[in-house]
Amino acid sequence: MNWDDTPQQAAFREEVRAFVREKFPAGYKPARDEEQSLEPEDVAGYNWPVDRVSEDPVRRDGARAWARALAERGWIAPHWPSEFGGAGLSPMEEFILHEEMMRARVPTVNGIGAFLLGPTLLVHGTDEQKATHLPPIARGEATWAQGFSEPGSGSDLASLRTRAVRDGDVYVVDGQKVWTSLGQYADWLFVLVRTDPDAEPRHRGITFLLVEADAPGVTIRPITDLRGAAPFCEIFFDGVRVPVANRVGEENRGWYVAMTALGFERAGIGATIKYEQALAGLVAYLRSRDGARFARADADLRREIARRHTEIRVLYNLARYTVSRQATGEEPGYEASVNQLFGAELHQRLARTGARAFGRYADLWERDDAPMNAYWTHMVRDSVASTFLGGTTEIQRNVIATRGLNLPR
Repeated sequence: MNWDDTPQQAAFREEVRAFVREKFPAGYKPARDEEQSLEPEDVAGYNWPVDRVSEDPVRRDGARAWARALAERGWIAPHWPSEFGGAGLSPMEEFILHEEMMRARVPTVNGIGAFLLGPTLLVHGTDEQKATHLPPIARGEATWAQGFSEPGSGSDLASLRTRAVRDGDVYVVDGQKVWTSLGQYADWLFVLVRTDPDAEPRHRGITFLLVEADAPGVTIRPITDLRGAAPFCEIFFDGVRVPVANRVGEENRGWYVAMTALGFERAGIGATIKYEQALAGLVAYLRSRDGARFARADADLRREIARRHTEIRVLYNLARYTVSRQATGEEPGYEASVNQLFGAELHQRLARTGARAFGRYADLWERDDAPMNAYWTHMVRDSVASTFLGGTTEIQRNVIATRGLNLPR
């Protein structure tokens, strides 16, 4: 396959690079010690949903200024129609935009609202829901979190128990969600609830609701991870009254809306560039004078680094393949699971390779005076969650087997 840019794509790539150089706020710099997110698509040192409400005025103003600059071009939600604040970019142009932002190490804006919820509303939402929710997302004024997983209902999502009972023109919601990424910073939640407890099969009794994060009866508690950061939370619903107008799709048919949402996974270019830059940084450090003091680069380690480099190129090609299918109007199916599985396991292998280079120095957690500011020590901790974040490896293999290879269940 030929992944070279067409002349039009090359011109757009240069346009993106110039935009970043000219418009990215000079004071909005990466925070070395901030680790609120686990997502491999995020740029190290930035976490836009957190930064936009930071107590540091320089960081807060920088995050908001960057959102305004992107919004003026429709580049927060670049693939959306212009009537809702998007730019109507093609899948390949969106891919190039995200790739160049990652290469420039500047953050994307409005994550899950822009790339999951928004496209779902474009398919299943009412005209009122689109008009109400899409423009604030595209302007960087409203952030969203996904309320799907529950205690005991993660990979087996159809077993969820959060209950919604209709009372006139509202649903009364009771239950709990957990592992909600950045939910404590969200303005809105999109939530799966059970509206028919007797439905068989179970997924037929589920409804998709839009819930204000500060609605009466909603309690959000951050969860601290093994790094001491809080990238996710648990959410409790106690008699929360949600207007029926906030239901997306039909009652008891929310499972199909949710599957639409999960189909809008990113192609994976962000993780690819992040890993590529990390490995290049490791090689440069090992060749430096400082690296010679701490690290060891024996023949086995060199071969391991070469394997990681090859695997990163494979991941890049998987991402390009996925977006090339989208560009021809096809809907990616099991390819998203291939990307997720390969990228998650690569994250862990890459982290181990980097840590191996430093031997016992890789045990240093504090960044000051540690080689490469303990980057690889922290990546090892980050990578632990990769093989169940966004779907366990077992689930991904099942999807690949049944949808990709047509094997029996």
